[in-house]
Amino acid sequence: MKLFALVKKFRADEAGAVTVDWVVLTAAVVALGFAAMNTVSGGISTAATSISTAVSGVTVSTGQ
Repeated sequence: MKLFALVKKFRADEAGAVTVDWVVLTAAVVALGFAAMNTVSGGISTAATSISTAVSGVTVSTGQ
């Protein structure tokens, strides 16, 4: 009889439910971050290459 009371108490306890919600929410935010990074990475790589090409042809005068 004690086992059934323990199981009933365990099922009624909702203390861990909030933790599960936060874990799921955090996982969704991380997944969105990775998706955004994957989407933007191609454009950033192209922009970095263009900037590198433009800067490599510039000479800086020291004024001496």
